[in-house]
Amino acid sequence: MISTSARPRLANKARLRFDRKATRYMLLYPEKGLVLNETGADILKLCTGEHTVAAIVEQLSQKYAKDTVAVESEVVTFLQTMSDRGLVQDAP
Repeated sequence: MISTSARPRLANKARLRFDRKATRYMLLYPEKGLVLNETGADILKLCTGEHTVAAIVEQLSQKYAKDTVAVESEVVTFLQTMSDRGLVQDAP
């Protein structure tokens, strides 16, 4: 389980790119890609290795004017899924 003190970053094999034609973000990795919704893209944009999960949750709860507990659950679940796929890792 991803801790709120973790500092997630994209794995070396993953790239966050904006598709101008589709006007949405995609997470690209070898021979595959994931189309992201706005929330997923916002989470991954903050995964630079500088922000803790708690800081990401705080920023997104302010942006979307949602309860911090609900946002934390969604962010942690999303990041755990990305981590399980090897697309996000904890910064050293």
